[in-house]
Amino acid sequence: MLLISTQIGLSPIHGIGLFADQLIPEGTVTWKYHPNFDASYTEDDFLKMPQAAKIQFLKYAYYDKELNLYILCSDDQRFINHSSESPNILSTPQQDVAARDILPGEELLCDYNCYDDTYFIRVGMPHLARRTQIPNCAVAKSAIDRPLINVPV
Repeated sequence: MLLISTQIGLSPIHGIGLFADQLIPEGTVTWKYHPNFDASYTEDDFLKMPQAAKIQFLKYAYYDKELNLYILCSDDQRFINHSSESPNILSTPQQDVAARDILPGEELLCDYNCYDDTYFIRVGMPHLARRTQIPNCAVAKSAIDRPLINVPV
């Protein structure tokens, strides 16, 4: 569930993107998995979907290995785009945190490999999947242990 004010718009990275609609200070929790809001699906649920639904689902869902579930964000979080080079959001399967101050109008970007190392393989882009230790991911995991900022929307 998004915990900050955002808007969607055309992205120079890929199609539609998620943009800050407020100043987001470094360390702010921007999104948090909420089981009563974000939809979760088992592998069985996924396999029962019609093929067209599977294709659409895989664009936006991620796989949480700890929960053993596919998670589909129920809000515009699903429009956050990938950047392995300069993510401004540190992502884990359970929450996202601002890596630095993010200005209003700036696109939110995260490294998909940090929370789902199978995503790019599932969607047919194995060249973007990374199996080695990723510096952004280690930082993202350590960010959860730091005191975080919650910004009212």
